[in-house]
Amino acid sequence: MPIQKAVVAAPVGLHARSAAVFVRAVTDTGLPVTISKAGAGEVDARSLLQVMTADFPQGCEVELAVSETMLGSDLSRQKAEEALRELRALLESQGSA
Repeated sequence: MPIQKAVVAAPVGLHARSAAVFVRAVTDTGLPVTISKAGAGEVDARSLLQVMTADFPQGCEVELAVSETMLGSDLSRQKAEEALRELRALLESQGSA
């Protein structure tokens, strides 16, 4: 399963605008990405409501993943890994001037 770990950089965490930007980027990948943190279950990263209510504060380490069962070919796996790297970079750059 393609996985990337990231640290949420946005000053307010994944809430309001930063969550909307993240969810839009996830939706643009066309992949069923999940996001989770230690001690909590995965949530659908395509759902603004789920992301906002899961409480991912600034400095929180999160795990982004795409289930292996959703991938069909090596090309799909490569696409998923690239998309997760881009999402990681987005999370870690939000709030940077």
